[in-house]
Amino acid sequence: MVIIMKPGTREQDIHALVEKLERQEKVQVGITHGVGCSILGLVGDTVHLDIHKLEMEPNVERVMRVQEPYKKANRKFHPEDSVITAAGVPVGGGNFTVVAGPCSVESEEQIIEVARDVKQSGAAMLRGGAFKPRTSPYSFQGMGLDGLDLLLEARQDTGLPIVTEIMSPKYCEIFEEKVDLVQVGARNMQNFDLLKEVGKMSKPILLKRGLSNTYEEWIMSAEYIMAAGNENVILCERGIRTFETQTRNTLDVSAIPAIKRMSHLPVVVDPSHSGGYYWLVEPLAMAAIAAGADGLIVEVHNDPAHAKCDGQQSLTPEKFRHLMDKSAALVELMGKKLVNS
Repeated sequence: MVIIMKPGTREQDIHALVEKLERQEKVQVGITHGVGCSILGLVGDTVHLDIHKLEMEPNVERVMRVQEPYKKANRKFHPEDSVITAAGVPVGGGNFTVVAGPCSVESEEQIIEVARDVKQSGAAMLRGGAFKPRTSPYSFQGMGLDGLDLLLEARQDTGLPIVTEIMSPKYCEIFEEKVDLVQVGARNMQNFDLLKEVGKMSKPILLKRGLSNTYEEWIMSAEYIMAAGNENVILCERGIRTFETQTRNTLDVSAIPAIKRMSHLPVVVDPSHSGGYYWLVEPLAMAAIAAGADGLIVEVHNDPAHAKCDGQQSLTPEKFRHLMDKSAALVELMGKKLVNS
């Protein structure tokens, strides 16, 4: 349920109503301050609440029931775009943020060289996999905690905040301490135990869409994180599985405007996993920008031919620099600001 307060309602009157609702009706109430008015989002058993009685409150403009199963992530609860900040870097709300780096951390030389290159080209954050979920148990699984330490060295060298994927709840404590933006990968999008645990963290979460999941399922996974207390969630469209076999996945461009209509959370796009080939990254990135995405997460490797993971979809630093130069004009045309490192 959503309660829209009258413009100009005093803060003390808003909090008085919140206290009354929480005490008498046994619901949780979140407050969103918008342009000109404030909105109260009620979560819990709201079936018994009388809309007409609530509208008789002197400072209430309008009351609406929310039919969707997701509440905190719902745009009705939070009409304005959310801006999620990771180590001082904003995502959403008119900011366009590029995250770049290798699929996996392979060595100190590799990650630091790539970090320097992507920073010079304008990336605002560094990505790199320390733990890698792979289809085959015989494929490279990442360097684990050693890879995380190398990411920290790259952050120390360049100042770029780091983004890396968490695989298990047992790593939440160390990720809380060391990682700036915690990624939940596509294969773990509905790992509800993991979602609940990262929901207890204070660090922002990058939630990738599952290979075959619907928009509502994706947002409901974000709701798990937000319901546990962490409302700093960024959604990432990374391509879905379709009948087409020519590309690794199929970028669902329509997800960007559709999700933005449904939710206030920022939406970024991974053009590397979406297509699976380096030559698809630029056109898919341009499509994402034109569709209203809030950022990109791009795989960049200094020697793609010898990469231990996903070399075929990785850009060289030179190709990434060209992508950034080309993107800048379109980002500006879409009315967004490119966030610089």
